[in-house]
Amino acid sequence: MKAALAGVLLAVAAPSAAAGLQPSQFGALAFRQHPGAQVPLDTVLLDESGRKVRLGLLLDGKPAVFVLEYLHCPNLCGLVLAGLVRDLKAAGLQPGRDLQFVAVSIDPHEGPEDAARARTAYLGEHANPAGWHFLTGPAPTVRRIADAIGFRYRFDKAIGQYAHPAGFVVLTPDGRISRYLLGFEHGPAALKTAVAEAARDQVEPPAHPLLLLCFGYDPQAGTIAYTAMQALRIAAFGAVAALVLYVLAALRRERTR
Repeated sequence: MKAALAGVLLAVAAPSAAAGLQPSQFGALAFRQHPGAQVPLDTVLLDESGRKVRLGLLLDGKPAVFVLEYLHCPNLCGLVLAGLVRDLKAAGLQPGRDLQFVAVSIDPHEGPEDAARARTAYLGEHANPAGWHFLTGPAPTVRRIADAIGFRYRFDKAIGQYAHPAGFVVLTPDGRISRYLLGFEHGPAALKTAVAEAARDQVEPPAHPLLLLCFGYDPQAGTIAYTAMQALRIAAFGAVAALVLYVLAALRRERTR
C-alpha cells in the first residue's frame, strides 16, 4: 500500500517542464543488468575533503552498497539515498564494519563541497562517517563506472536535469556486481539479505525489469500525451481523495463501536 501510494503521489507531484527527452526514449535509460561484472577498481575519484581515492581501496575487503546519483537531483535520488540510510540503520548494518556505502555523483559539476554537505544532510553532523563515502569526479571517469554497472543516464538541457534509472547495486568484496535492487523502496530485510549474499561472493540473477526513471517529464500542452498526462493526474488526485475518505470513514466507524 505504501509503495502504491508513493507512486500516486509522485505522479501527482511531477514537475512541469517541456522536456527535450521524449517518452519513446525512456526505454534506453533502463538498467542494463550485468550480474557478476567487475566494477573498475582502479578508478580514482574525489572524496568529501577533496582527497583522491582509489575505488578498490575504499572497499577494504567488504561488500558495498553502490549508488550512482546526483546530489542536486529534484526527483527520486533523495528518496533512494534517504531510504538506503534508513534501511541500513534498521537492518543493524554499520558501514565501515559490515560494508561500505559508496555514492558517486553523475554530475561533473558537483564537487567535494557538495559531497560533504550531502553526507552531513543524510547522516547528521555527529554520525560516525567511517564507511560512508560520497564521491565526485570528471564525466569520463564516472561514465566508465556507469557503463560497467549498466547504468544509463543523459542530461536534458531543456529542463536542466539528468534522466536516469532509480536503483543501486550491491558489490562483492572484490568489486563484482552481486545484485541489482531497482526502484527506491526495498526494506531492511531485503537489504540485509543482499549484503550477506555479496559478502559470500554470491552473484544473483538479474532483477525483474523495472523502468522507474528519476526525471521530471511533462509533455507539451496541446498534444495527446499532454491530455493523457492531465487525465492521469486527475485520476491520481481522485484516488488520493478516495483513500482519505475511506480512512476517515473507517475511523468514524471505529469510534462509534
